[in-house]
Amino acid sequence: MKLKVTALSVLLYTGASAQNIQNNPGSNHGNKFEQLGTILPTPNIYRTASGAPGHGYWQNRADYNITAYLDEDKRNLKGSETITYYNNSPDDLDYIWLQLDENQQSNVKNADYQSSSTLPKNTTTQHLKVTELPAKDNGYGVNLEKVTDASGNPLKYTVNKTMMRIDLPKTLKKGEQLTFKVDWNYNIPNRMEKGGRGGYENFPEDGNDLYTMTQWYPRMCVYSDFHGWQNHQFTGRGEFALVFGNFKVSMNVPADHVVGGTGECKNYDQVLSSDQLARYRKAENANEPIEIVTLDEAKKAEKNHSRQRKTWNFEANDVRDFAWTSSRKFVWDGMRVTIPENNNKVMAMSFYPKEAYNLYRKYSTKAVAHTIKTYSEFTIPYPYPVAQSVEAANGMEYPMICFNFGRTEKDGTYSEGTKNGMIGVVIHEVGHNFFPMIVNSDERQWSWMDEGLNTFTEYLTEEKWDNKFPSKRGPAWTIVDYMKLPKDQLEPIMSNSENIIQFGPNAYSKPATGLNILRETIMGRELFDKAFKTYAKRWAFKHPEPADFFRTMEDASGEDLDWFWRGWFYGTDPVDISIDKVTIATPDLATTPKSVGEVRYNVDKPAVNSFEDLSKIRNKEDKTINFAVDKDKELQDFYYRYDRGQEKVDAAKEYIVKTEASEPLSSKDKDQFKNITAYQIDFTNKGGLVMPIILEFTFEDGTKLKDKTSAQIWRQNEQKVSKTFYFDKKLKSIQLDPMRETADIDTSNNFWSADGGNAQVSKFDLFKQKEGGNARGASNGRVNPMQAAGKKN
Repeated sequence: MKLKVTALSVLLYTGASAQNIQNNPGSNHGNKFEQLGTILPTPNIYRTASGAPGHGYWQNRADYNITAYLDEDKRNLKGSETITYYNNSPDDLDYIWLQLDENQQSNVKNADYQSSSTLPKNTTTQHLKVTELPAKDNGYGVNLEKVTDASGNPLKYTVNKTMMRIDLPKTLKKGEQLTFKVDWNYNIPNRMEKGGRGGYENFPEDGNDLYTMTQWYPRMCVYSDFHGWQNHQFTGRGEFALVFGNFKVSMNVPADHVVGGTGECKNYDQVLSSDQLARYRKAENANEPIEIVTLDEAKKAEKNHSRQRKTWNFEANDVRDFAWTSSRKFVWDGMRVTIPENNNKVMAMSFYPKEAYNLYRKYSTKAVAHTIKTYSEFTIPYPYPVAQSVEAANGMEYPMICFNFGRTEKDGTYSEGTKNGMIGVVIHEVGHNFFPMIVNSDERQWSWMDEGLNTFTEYLTEEKWDNKFPSKRGPAWTIVDYMKLPKDQLEPIMSNSENIIQFGPNAYSKPATGLNILRETIMGRELFDKAFKTYAKRWAFKHPEPADFFRTMEDASGEDLDWFWRGWFYGTDPVDISIDKVTIATPDLATTPKSVGEVRYNVDKPAVNSFEDLSKIRNKEDKTINFAVDKDKELQDFYYRYDRGQEKVDAAKEYIVKTEASEPLSSKDKDQFKNITAYQIDFTNKGGLVMPIILEFTFEDGTKLKDKTSAQIWRQNEQKVSKTFYFDKKLKSIQLDPMRETADIDTSNNFWSADGGNAQVSKFDLFKQKEGGNARGASNGRVNPMQAAGKKN
């Protein structure tokens, strides 16, 4: 246990600190603890300095009415949409921008963001193709059929790669709305071959396709107070900045297909069999997943390709996007989950082919329910009526629906790794309903605000799913290998999505780890959780930027975290704190301290500045200034009058002041303190990123003690610090960061052992402070007259 001698500890530790500052006056002081004021955007009426939306905050809106026709034979999607766009901004708009994401699949319409390429030593015949210049159109991408106003009059438009600008015939003034129509079609790509988030997967064994219809319609870009039009090209990586709105969508598909989509289906009674509809009604009140479309029904449908058609009608309100899936291969199950915070009764559902049955039937819908309940605890209550997971051999998220992987072996078995991977990706993708589907950040610019915040909350949710869950992102120790990389392979988290080299660690792992360190090590759970919930509540259904997150986390917690944002988010330095030296000292009980007495000294002249500047001269001449005198402080009062010529002083006049010195130690005192040992531990910040110093002491008797010093200990010297401890028993060893909670990249310098023979041994003088006195030479607020007169004892 720690020795309970508070006065002694404060006295000697304060002295050591003062000596350290004196020996290092401002040395090695960089900018790690300086504020981010010059980096963050200036607060305004739209975004406040507290991190909350301002009283002038606004955002535009777009409502969609869409019809879609899925041609399975041609693998083509034909669509028609009517968009009503609301200009809630204070600006008049002469043109608007839409996203044509499917153009990324075209080799002539894509964003043309290329990477460096080199000649491989080995290649396959599949990849060995003669280069055609210019490239021949591969037939993919959006084919615009017509763009008109609400009356059918053509609108002028320009397509720039993955973006389309519509030039308005009349300025769209603030507060006005615009309705226009777009008809289009595109060839659906094989996403298993071409990659991408949307497309089809073909199952050769039964000849069926599984469609994931994502980024499938021309979508409005965001026009905002902080960016204007967010019309950065879609390269396939940086995801989406989208506006909120209401959707009505009708999908015409083969009659034997099962469809899942964003929002609620409004005509189940028309598209489901009577048995399936009865099972759905039962699932609406079930606490365990019930098969709505059974495995037997899915297997039967695989064998018969219907030539009939059905139309599924969906509606979704206050969402930023719409995605859907369609296949005759689907098994479909569901159950009801209630969100306690808002008593919202949500339909949790899963769609999966037979190839994933043994995994998804057991875990998927339960993982969906667990995710929206847990995220609701840490952010805001889940507001939507539906949450769905679709097994599609990939991972991608949209409002109320997401696509995940999780296939079993052909015999239905699966490994523990496959199971955990499947559960993890379901939690992650369902969790995206909160970030960024509700807390609607700009993924095209800042991937971490989407992926990082979500990965962190995923980690919390995995822990509540299973305390032994093998999470790969979130724990501090899991980011160490990335932080060890050479600086030329790293970039700050605050990097544009398209420019990141190590995308997974940078956008997912490092921000998630940083938030976990904040929660567990720096802020504590109570402060962090309150601030994190405040951020989610403030920016739900709005468009936050990084500064809004940083400022809210500080505003709601009372913690100055600029040093952390600067180091972890804006920098690439790793954590590497080392124990350099341990100095061991015991008290010298033979020391004879000074006794209490009187100090006599002569006053020669008062201590004044050697030069009077202009302000002093003018103030002395200014008769309107009344120089106040503190009547209670006689000594100070004397010097005050003396300095202004108000009192003459005999140079030989003696002043007698009682000292507040020490008393000799009694035998009892010596017995009490003879077993005290002091340990000064010297640390070096080798990595550059400041962090709290966390120590575990192991004593010779086998007991342990832990101590944590905040990162602010580095504020005056960012490279080297020391800390002194006093114990009434001997130390056996010291372990730095015993729980690996700071992501320290080199643990070989985190340990000290007493039997290592590397300690410096010394003595320290011990005396007893007189009660009521002050150990630093001042008493009861009085200034030491010797110091004031420049005299020595």
